[in-house]
Amino acid sequence: MTVLLQFLFAVGVIIFTYVLYTVRNFYKTRRQLAWMKEVPGWPLLGCIAEFGDNTRVISDFQRLINQHGKLLHLDFLMDPNIVATDYDFVEYILSKQDVLDKALDYRYLHKWLGTGLLTSDGPKWKKRRRMATPAFHFSVLEQFIEVFERNLEILISELEKEVDKDSMDIYPYINLYTMDVICETSMGVSVNAQKDKKSNYVKNVKEMCRIFLERAFALFKSNDYLYVLFPDFYKELKTVKALHNVTDSVINARKKELELLSKEEIREDKDDVGRKKKMAFLDILLKSTIDGEPLSKEDIREEVDTFMFEGHDTVSSALSFTLYLLAMHLDVQKKAVEEQRYIFESNIHRNSTYIDLQAMKYLELVIKEALRLYPPVPMFGRHTNQEVQFKGNVIPKGININIFCYGILRDPDNFVDPDKFDPERFEHSDGTRPYAFIPFSAGPRNCIGQKFAMLELKSTLSKILRNFELLPAVPEHKIVLVSEAVLKSRNGVRIRLIRRNW
Repeated sequence: MTVLLQFLFAVGVIIFTYVLYTVRNFYKTRRQLAWMKEVPGWPLLGCIAEFGDNTRVISDFQRLINQHGKLLHLDFLMDPNIVATDYDFVEYILSKQDVLDKALDYRYLHKWLGTGLLTSDGPKWKKRRRMATPAFHFSVLEQFIEVFERNLEILISELEKEVDKDSMDIYPYINLYTMDVICETSMGVSVNAQKDKKSNYVKNVKEMCRIFLERAFALFKSNDYLYVLFPDFYKELKTVKALHNVTDSVINARKKELELLSKEEIREDKDDVGRKKKMAFLDILLKSTIDGEPLSKEDIREEVDTFMFEGHDTVSSALSFTLYLLAMHLDVQKKAVEEQRYIFESNIHRNSTYIDLQAMKYLELVIKEALRLYPPVPMFGRHTNQEVQFKGNVIPKGININIFCYGILRDPDNFVDPDKFDPERFEHSDGTRPYAFIPFSAGPRNCIGQKFAMLELKSTLSKILRNFELLPAVPEHKIVLVSEAVLKSRNGVRIRLIRRNW
């Protein structure tokens, strides 16, 4: 009994010390943030009551910004957070080399993605960024247009089934198409998601996105110790294992193929007509080194899985909302189609080339404006690993900084008439506020794949516009925004398709 009492006393002391330490740090942080506008909350619970479900997250944050200001201190339980749309603050944080670490919520992706480009911090992230940058050179990206076009042929044939219907949801088609594209460009293989709509790989990716979202927003699942009590903990282990098995099998197969090639064949990277051979992202990783050492299988898997995660739903979101906006604004669609006619002339249905895509200046304006109104990632975060100063005020160590991208992109101080769909606004932009347009983030930790995304967006929209006229659904469809892993519409993205006659 004496031993038991000693044990319980020791446990009690540890718990008391931990609680005391947590409370002390909490109030120290609050004092350091006294210069910032605070959103009132309940004791212990903080501002949790200010937020509803994920259909209200964006409107709830926008309401708090409108009520209290553009730079806010909010407590979630005993976790102080900063939420910002203030231009000067956002520019300071995103451009600063001392605030490159991702917010703590990204740790919920570690089982699946490890610590690759998206989730790593410090020296590891810097080395990975340097290693991956050549993979996004235009000479590499140009090769992927062939992949876009091949998968677009399938997409167009699938969309043909929806022609002349009063209403159709474009999102599921786009989502499967982008899955095929990202698998082939990242791993060099296709999962045939557009044809095999019951693909286990597709289901598992969706399941991991759901679990990530649940952990980010659910009160008790966010705690690692409590999370093991929930069924999702075991679902996550099973799902991650299945996803890793697929990636590992592809890596192993490709590695064996490369080992079978002679050194001369490996060095020779041109085809018979002198063009650079098409390489998937995986091939580039297999040939890459960091500090003179080749990447381990785990390193390669982290980056391939990261590319899959970042390049799938984000592009699906951007494409779907752009198509919706074009259907709702026929004057803009007409200008975009006229540009396509000018570029492709009489051979309107031929495949796009890199030169064609570079010439689509107006379509690029349309894409930028769609990204402004509906950014695929409406909020992203940074985490301070040391105390930093902003205009003489302290930003404490260990605090999450939430950049409310959606609010920044609709701020009238950044964009005149911000709720209006006006692609021409970017034609007349003077570039004096570069951190106002941040759908791909900005600064040293911006999205490394934004050029890839823009090529895919242009290629896809061009092909769809040359095949179909986009019209509002009947009855007219109003999207209901929901913030999941990316920005989506809870009730789908419904439009009407009519075969375009030239």
